[in-house]
Amino acid sequence: MPVSAPLRALSVLVGLPVLLFALITWQVVADGPLVGVDERLSGALVHPDRFAELLSDLGNVQVAVPVLVVALAYVAWHGRATGVDLWWLPPLAGALAMVLVPALVAPLKEWTDRPGTPAVPPATGYYPSGHTATAVVAYGTAALLLGRLRSPAVRRALVVLCAVLVLGTSYGLVRRGYHWPLDVVASWCLGVVLLTGVRLVDRRTPPGRTPRGVSRSTRRSSSGTPSSSNGPS
Repeated sequence: MPVSAPLRALSVLVGLPVLLFALITWQVVADGPLVGVDERLSGALVHPDRFAELLSDLGNVQVAVPVLVVALAYVAWHGRATGVDLWWLPPLAGALAMVLVPALVAPLKEWTDRPGTPAVPPATGYYPSGHTATAVVAYGTAALLLGRLRSPAVRRALVVLCAVLVLGTSYGLVRRGYHWPLDVVASWCLGVVLLTGVRLVDRRTPPGRTPRGVSRSTRRSSSGTPSSSNGPS
């Protein structure tokens, strides 16, 4: 049976980050050639300063998670107010993705036991970057779910803003010396996989507004087949 184009795209979107994450993790655990390149690159980039510190703070739970909570609350309110079936599912998926960040990152930190850069006190457990993963999932989920409720122009602006925040966080972490570059890239991969899951759930609950004078029950019973407003997209 031929594979559909959306399924192929999904396979690439998930498969490539998973493969890259596995490659980086293998190199970190085995102290492979990529680790030497990573350490040299870090040495060239590290320059602790106040600006880098502020950028790295964008990945703090205290900063990123409240942004996500506000976005999820608005999406839930909007879906309920406009009569969207399963309106609670996208916010729940976004919250679950955020919960999975520490659930996945913490065991990986303990298993890989990677030491930090010379710019931080001697310690281990720096791989992957929890701050980067938090930024990717929090800002990415907010942009993804809010974007579907707005115009294409606003959607593009949200994507750009998300990219700026994630890249700013990543740059600050590497520049300040809090993480090696590979720590950050691995968390990008992890974040993309989690965001893909949120996207899949969100596609099953497309936004829409119930016409005035038409109840949700009437809309569902007006046709014998699922409509685009209540069926899977």
